[in-house]
Parts: sequence; C-alpha cells; structure tokens
Amino acid sequence: MESENIPSAITSFTAGAVAGLTVDVALFPLDTLKTRIQSEKGFWKSGGFKQIYKGIGPTAAGSAPCAAIFFLTYNETKGFLQPYIGGNWSPVCHIISASVAEVTVNVVKVPIEIVKQRRQTTKGVSTLAIVRKAIHNEGLRGMYRGFVSTVMRDVPFSVIQFPLWEALKSHIQMMTGEEVTPAQSAFSGAAAGAVAGAATTPLDLAKTRIMLAEHRPHCPSETRMLPVLREIYRLKGLQGVFAGFVPRTVFIFLGGGVFFGCYDFARGVVESMPFFKHKSKES
Repeated sequence: MESENIPSAITSFTAGAVAGLTVDVALFPLDTLKTRIQSEKGFWKSGGFKQIYKGIGPTAAGSAPCAAIFFLTYNETKGFLQPYIGGNWSPVCHIISASVAEVTVNVVKVPIEIVKQRRQTTKGVSTLAIVRKAIHNEGLRGMYRGFVSTVMRDVPFSVIQFPLWEALKSHIQMMTGEEVTPAQSAFSGAAAGAVAGAATTPLDLAKTRIMLAEHRPHCPSETRMLPVLREIYRLKGLQGVFAGFVPRTVFIFLGGGVFFGCYDFARGVVESMPFFKHKSKES
C-alpha cells in the first residue's frame, strides 16, 4: 500500500477551521436539543424548543480554532508515524493520531464547551457570568470541569470514526480507481460519524451531566464518569443511559457529512492556490 498524501500544516489548519466553523454553526440547534434532553433538569425545564441558538457565540468563536488544531495535530502526527506504522498497520496509525489530536484540542475545547452547554440550559445567564461563577467556585479548574470525561468520550469516538472514515475512503478509491471526491469523503464521514456517535452516547451523556452539575465539594462522584452513569442507570435504566441517542446520532451523521465534505473541499481549494502551493513545496 502506498503512503497516504499528508497535507501540509497550513492546509490542515485552514481546511480544519473552515470545516469546524461550518458544521458547528449550521447544526447548532440539534446540539442544543441534544444537550437539553441530557440535562438532569429535563428537556422542558432546560428550555425546550425555545432559544435554540442560545450559546452560539462561544461556539462560533471556538469551533474554527478547535477544528484547525485538531486536524493540524492529526495530520502532523499521522505524517510522523506513517514511516513506522504504515501499510496494513495504517488503522493503528489513524487511531494513535486521532487520540493525540483529541487530547490536544480538548485543552482549548473544554472551557468553550462548558460555557456553551450552560448557556444552552440556563435562562438569562451571560457568558461572562458563567465564567466568573465557575472560577469563583473552583478556580481555573472550574473551566476544566469534565476535561477527563470529555477526553474519555472523544478518544473512543475518534478511535471509531477516523479509521472507519479512512477505510471507507480507501475502499471507494479502490472501487473507482480515482481520487476520492469531497462528496464521497462527506458520505464516508457521515457514516463513520453516525456509528461512532451512536456507540459513545452514554459517554456523551455523562460528560454533559458533569459539565452542567452545580459545584458541590462534598460530592466528588458527580465529576466522575462511572458513578454518574451508574446513578443514571439506577434511576432510569438503559433508556436513561442512552438519552439523546437520536439527536446525537442525527447531529453527527449530518455533521460528519458537512464536516468532512467541507474539509476535503477546503483542502482542495487551499492546495490549488499558488501561495499555498509554494509554501507546500518549501515544507
């Protein structure tokens, strides 16, 4: 098997930023509905169908840099590992690269996610008020509540999604004998995302509950994934553990299609520009 064509750092960063901003803004209402379904307060008390764009400000500001950082890290790690883990071992290379990228991007993403989800489920609270309250109660740790649970959700998600996305693209390329188009990449991303999203719904639920929980120093179990899932299962059974399954799967199916389609389209546009071609040859 030939080595994969690894895009340059500047291409990864630019295409990732375009894809991240596009999908997060376009599908934000579905994310709001999913978060409210998963909230401990319940869907209607968290806002129901009202103000479904609440919290889009921090999301729009953070989605482009987060996606850019992710793809930059993913492709650079993949390029570094490929000479050592290639050929039939390519899925291992993709798994490691996706895991490294998820841990890296969560340093930036988690504070944004906390603000977004609390705005989605709380009435009349500004972004600044949420930040002040979190820091007042827990210091800087307040802005990273749920960091471990987010990593525990995102790494398994990417371990499923990215090797499957890469495998589907390789299969399409072998069948057609041509380069994969943005539309084919979008289909592959949608299918891979739906599978990964459905499988990791309980982890996403636990992450949401941890981020939305009020700070209570004497209840450390509220910040750990397994105790949270055990309590949800005790109260509501398996159905409760998979709360938000439908909107999450639909969101990620549509989001995966838009995200990977936009990424490959933007990558093609960037790589066709004379300035970026010149930079790519120099790197």
